[in-house]
Amino acid sequence: MPNTNTNELMRPRQDDDKALASCYELAEVLCSAVLAIAVLFTFAARFAGVVGTSMVPTLNNRDWLAVTAYLARPARGDIVIISPRTNSFHEPLVKRVIATGGQVVDIRDGRVFVDGEAIQEPYLPDGVVTEPGPWYRRDSMEYPATVPAGRVFVLGDNRGGSADSRVSDVGFIREDDILGRVVFRLHPLFSKTPQFHFTFQVR
Repeated sequence: MPNTNTNELMRPRQDDDKALASCYELAEVLCSAVLAIAVLFTFAARFAGVVGTSMVPTLNNRDWLAVTAYLARPARGDIVIISPRTNSFHEPLVKRVIATGGQVVDIRDGRVFVDGEAIQEPYLPDGVVTEPGPWYRRDSMEYPATVPAGRVFVLGDNRGGSADSRVSDVGFIREDDILGRVVFRLHPLFSKTPQFHFTFQVR
């Protein structure tokens, strides 16, 4: 006949062992998840904070973006982060790719043409035209302009207030100087500066 008192004494210890094992499993899962997220955002993606209004209305000042560094080839419509070494502002820029190497860009009558065809830009508000802003200078780009191989032509969505490939301070962008492509906007989830070492700000 089993010893009831012994079984009753063993049961709390077994329950404690199960609870401890469950805690270890939970801790292991959490550690693995944190490690996976850290690796993801260190090597595959990063945060970028927007400074300025050059991409309004698509992106606004102080928006926070998730950016992937893995970009096979830039394509028209991509929103990209550009290295500060490629412009006279000495800071990262956020712009939209309009044309790639070998394509011919023309801007006339307020429209953007690529290889002779007016491009569709549904991300712009109705009535917006691509005309020079007050920063336009005589040494800016002349059209039609052929994009050199290995470079891209970029514009800000705020066409009247964006320094982009239309001006010599930026010009054609080397593909090697593209730091990454914007995947999605985190704002307002990260409305304050995230405290991560891999964040940077872009104009």
